[in-house]
Amino acid sequence: MTNFLEKLIGDKKEWRAMEARAKALPEDYTFVYHKIQHYMWNHAAGSGMDMIAIFKDLLVLFEEGNANGKQVLEITGDDVASFSDELLKNARTYTEDWHKKLNSDIEKRFNKKD
Repeated sequence: MTNFLEKLIGDKKEWRAMEARAKALPEDYTFVYHKIQHYMWNHAAGSGMDMIAIFKDLLVLFEEGNANGKQVLEITGDDVASFSDELLKNARTYTEDWHKKLNSDIEKRFNKKD
């Protein structure tokens, strides 16, 4: 139980630090970061901890882009949803779970008939 609480408290501190970093970015970066976050949370499965790593990487990418004088859409491109989908490839998603369940259900059905 102690390890769980320590992890939870540590994760909360880490999350707050990430949010502070995002808010320190220019307004356009912050807006896009939070829109991507919202989009990606709608797809997250399990604990969502793999999303945290993706958000960290995204923050670094945005911080570097800002430091280099780039506009946020120069980094993401105009199709931010596709950019986000690429990021989601490194996370466990509900879609992935649904795919596995569908295939599992079909497999169970047809393996029983053999």
